[in-house]
Amino acid sequence: MSHQVHIIGGGLAGSEAAWQLAQAGIKVRLSEMRGSGDTTPAHQTDGLAEMVCSNSFRSDDPDKNAVGLLHQEMRTLGSLILSEADKAKVPAGSALAVDRDAFSDGVTRALLAHPNVEIVRERIDTLPTDGLTIVATGPLTAMTLAKSIGAATGMDALAFFDAIAPIVYRDSIDMDICWMASRWDKGTVDPDNPEWDGRDYINCPMDKDQYLTFVQGLIDAEKTDFKDWEKDTPYFEGCMPIEVMAERGPETLRYGPMKGKGLDDPRTGRWPYAVVQLRQDNALGTLWNMVGFQTKMKHGAQVELLRTIPGLQNAEFARLGGLHRNTFIQSPKLLDPQLRLKAAPHVRFAGQITGCEGYVESSAVGLLAGLFAASEITGRPMPVPPAETALGALLGHITGGADADSYQPMNVNFGLFPPMNDTKKKQRKEAMTSRAREALSSWIAALPTLQPA
Repeated sequence: MSHQVHIIGGGLAGSEAAWQLAQAGIKVRLSEMRGSGDTTPAHQTDGLAEMVCSNSFRSDDPDKNAVGLLHQEMRTLGSLILSEADKAKVPAGSALAVDRDAFSDGVTRALLAHPNVEIVRERIDTLPTDGLTIVATGPLTAMTLAKSIGAATGMDALAFFDAIAPIVYRDSIDMDICWMASRWDKGTVDPDNPEWDGRDYINCPMDKDQYLTFVQGLIDAEKTDFKDWEKDTPYFEGCMPIEVMAERGPETLRYGPMKGKGLDDPRTGRWPYAVVQLRQDNALGTLWNMVGFQTKMKHGAQVELLRTIPGLQNAEFARLGGLHRNTFIQSPKLLDPQLRLKAAPHVRFAGQITGCEGYVESSAVGLLAGLFAASEITGRPMPVPPAETALGALLGHITGGADADSYQPMNVNFGLFPPMNDTKKKQRKEAMTSRAREALSSWIAALPTLQPA
């Protein structure tokens, strides 16, 4: 199949971009190096859109959370990623969490079945010199391609460290110590499963002495060593290793991922001093991931320390935590408002390599890259989404809203939206989401039809 657009990278962003183009009647070649004999330090499978860290797309509430609003906007635009996430959903309170294998399988099947998509298992080492291209290789871009990108942009790619959390087998958790609950009893309501009681998380309680001993254990544990050239690489604040948080002070974790607030221990009727939470990771409920427990501890040290957590003394791990180096470009300096590389406009960038952070944000930028490329091919100009929308706010930050020299990965948040200072603070989020919906509706109504004439 001769292609009109070449997409490099079959992660969430590349998969979403391919879907948007294919749905617009455009032929796509999707190159993914996993399955060709190559892989990355974090991936476990060859499936498209594999989720390598958490299995959560975060809050699904479009009225109170910017990422929930982004979910809603993407669904409105026919997102493949959100469609398959909804099908693979597992209980996670107000969050959208998925069975990661079922999700990846669904995305892979949808793209394999599409007549306009050709999936090729191959590693691309250099940026194409011609032909419309979308680079969506993510934060784990192969070094050869990263060097080619650096040569094309005239500067080195930036980098930061990211960490992944351990996953525990459910039948190895001691439920005589742990209990099921959602914070403030705000659990999932599932009309298709009336027997589900909304208790979405496994909670492991700690008293003060257990907590302080655990924090000291984190500080003392043997950690992954850095190479000399990595030592100045920063961490991403949104995925900070738990031991790095512990080093910031003994109470840091108790007011972060280990807070006991809003969780009544049924044995005492009180909130524990601290809590370790686990969230369902697959549809069968056999795997549970440790929420907020990204770590760079060496594997032996992880097992030893994590088994000191009450209820996890016999824990068996399907996956231990790890650390990997992520790469992204200085997008505000290098990309135009439609994600094209200014120095080579036939190339667009999408996903985490642009410096957005998070599964949803990466997918959203892939969606926009696909729509912009489809618009270019069909000759029907498409304006960028309004800044008042979640899509527009995120795009604006990536392509010019941030200071290029201090640019760091960013999740979507209401701070990226145009302010509404004339609205009372308590009403501001509701007002911003209402404004966003109106702006998105007007934008969609004015869009050209992207289907070829």
